[in-house]
Amino acid sequence: MTDLERLRSVNEPLLKWYCLNARELPWRENPLPYRVWISEIMLQQTRIEAVKPYFERFMKELPDVTDLAKVEEDRLMKLWEGLGYYSRARNLKKAAEQIVNEYGGQMPSCYQQLVKLPGIGSYTAGAIASIAYNETVPAVDGNVLRVLSRVLASREDILKQSVKKRMEVMLRETMPKEAGAFNQGIMELGETICIPNGKPRCEECPLMQLCLACQEKLTDEIPFKTAPKKRRCEERTVCILEYHNQIGIRKRKATGLLASLYELPNVEGYLKPEQLAEAFGLDSEAIISCEPLPAAKHIFSHVEWHMAGYRIRLGRELPKTYISVQKEELKTIYPLPNAFGRYTKLIK
Repeated sequence: MTDLERLRSVNEPLLKWYCLNARELPWRENPLPYRVWISEIMLQQTRIEAVKPYFERFMKELPDVTDLAKVEEDRLMKLWEGLGYYSRARNLKKAAEQIVNEYGGQMPSCYQQLVKLPGIGSYTAGAIASIAYNETVPAVDGNVLRVLSRVLASREDILKQSVKKRMEVMLRETMPKEAGAFNQGIMELGETICIPNGKPRCEECPLMQLCLACQEKLTDEIPFKTAPKKRRCEERTVCILEYHNQIGIRKRKATGLLASLYELPNVEGYLKPEQLAEAFGLDSEAIISCEPLPAAKHIFSHVEWHMAGYRIRLGRELPKTYISVQKEELKTIYPLPNAFGRYTKLIK
């Protein structure tokens, strides 16, 4: 059996399985193009259970493309707070503005138009086009690559764009007309049965009889992907600066890591208590107390922050170099990234 013949054989059992096992998810209840788009962007790098409340809140406040195009960036970042990879949200707004200006506020209805929008690559364009418009195009992500690699017993590196392109080409030739159900079905299979971490549940898989990796006992070896580069570690000192009910925060630069987001004051290196006043631009005589806080760690894609923390209570107003905000405003207005989550939880 050739690879193409094997992939065609996948269609019928996969569609039957998906029909019986599809999970009830908020974005599946009413798969309008805008809802599919927002859900797919949120689901990148994020677990389904974590996305659900974000999706519901986002849809309630920004129910259509026009609302998204108009929203202020700080409010958008607050809605996105905790999901990480904030460039995704900025690209959503850029794309929404383009849709309003070029398409009259209506989502483009074909893959070739969708893939030209900011933040929409081949996978997301394929997902929107197939699920919302039933265009016969694939949506190949990590889950799909894992399933296909195992079905075909392919040892190619799934992190290579050339491998992804080849899989997309094969699916275009073999996938059924029920494109939306097929794409969701193979993604669902990768998320729940042919799982990324741990042993796949082959005995529950509708493709077990077709899967070469299962037959040849290669599921521990396939899919193959090159080992990621080792992340760089950075030591940082983070401070909660308090004056009565006010907290001092800063806004980060418009480029680079966590661009344009608000942050708790922090500097490179582990500082001792006697170094804090100078490092954070404080008058040492204004410091009422300095309390050490638990260490924290946050992992980005290419760097790790290893953080030491302090709570500094001041007897006079915060220096003008900081944005002074009420504690309650941190919950409702100012978006602080998860990198500072260990410390923002200590602000009471």
